[in-house]
Amino acid sequence: MKRLIWIGCLSYFLIGLAHVVLGSVLPVLLEHYGREYSQGGTLIFTQFAGFLAGVLASPLLNRRFGKRGGLLIAISLLCAAELAYLLLPPWGWLYPIAVCAGFGFGMIEAVIGTIIIAAIKEKTAVAMSRLEVLFGVGAMVMPLIASGFISQGWWRFSFLVISLFALATLLLWAKSSFGEIDAELRAKKPAANDGGADISAAARQKRFPYQGKSWGVLALFMVFFFLYVGTEMSLANFMPAILIEKIGMKEAGAALSVTCFWVAMSIGRIFAGTVAERIHYRVYVLFSCAATLILLAVFPFTAAIWSAFAVILLLGLFMSGIFSIALVFASKLLEGTEESTPSILIASGGVGGAVLPLVIGWCMDHLQVNQTAWMLALFTLFMVVLSFAAFRLQRRQLQAARLQDTAKACNN
Repeated sequence: MKRLIWIGCLSYFLIGLAHVVLGSVLPVLLEHYGREYSQGGTLIFTQFAGFLAGVLASPLLNRRFGKRGGLLIAISLLCAAELAYLLLPPWGWLYPIAVCAGFGFGMIEAVIGTIIIAAIKEKTAVAMSRLEVLFGVGAMVMPLIASGFISQGWWRFSFLVISLFALATLLLWAKSSFGEIDAELRAKKPAANDGGADISAAARQKRFPYQGKSWGVLALFMVFFFLYVGTEMSLANFMPAILIEKIGMKEAGAALSVTCFWVAMSIGRIFAGTVAERIHYRVYVLFSCAATLILLAVFPFTAAIWSAFAVILLLGLFMSGIFSIALVFASKLLEGTEESTPSILIASGGVGGAVLPLVIGWCMDHLQVNQTAWMLALFTLFMVVLSFAAFRLQRRQLQAARLQDTAKACNN
């Protein structure tokens, strides 16, 4: 089990690298091709489209090739795409390459999340938070690596670094044994029309596990993840611009805000799983969302650099575990849906990560900077409402389970 977690951590480190490499070298990439930033934005959005496709396609490919087979396909695709970037092909070719790269790391994230949640029955949140720590480390390290290569004129080799990590990860997943989990990783689910037989009610239930009220619970968490990832990406992308407009910071200093945010996120993720296991997932998610709302409500009133950075550091700490713990929370609440729920929620977060930054970008152009900050607080307010609804829902489920246990004990 430890081997599974550590190879999963390496995979999430790879995802962290791949998520940010294009943005890290984008200025020199556009200069090389003689393109504008709008075209660079289109390229990044194309990679996001591939990411979303990879997340959504992962359950289908898992059924066809097994989880290990699906992972090997995804990692191979990511490795090949990064090597293709390295060759600096004609500009038009970069768009399909971006789709392949996004598809690769999107599917890796979804499949590993599914594996960990399904395989780790105890302290699941601790395992997921470890993965998220390595994701954050990868997202912090890649800009530093790219910066070093750019200073030497070797910026294209940033893509080679990811290819080499992908190759190492591919070999580990192909050659490693995980004991009793190996059978589950190899398992392939037959298609609906295999053998021409009618699908039984049990088979339909397994393939479409959301019945009755579970659809409402799934929708609740889909909106929650849409808002959370959108808010996180908005902070990561627009925090420097907000500080420049709000406090008058210079660009170099303002850029440090993102580094501080990710450092705090990575530190917080080290402890998030342990804390969540002790106080229960629903309490952790609700408290973290409420703390984030308070901090974003305070942020418009900060007028000094130190106070702004203090809020940013605290935001990183309190937001650090929301994604992974909420993912585990949703999967436990929707028991029996571990094969599909992580992929659906990660995809919902991906959509939010693309849509809400567009909203914040519009706000930056048309509203005052503090009004934009209040928009982020508004998104978080909706998250608090949704997390409170999930809190109440699970508490009712636990009370109902206790009543049933009491009734059984009395009958016996």
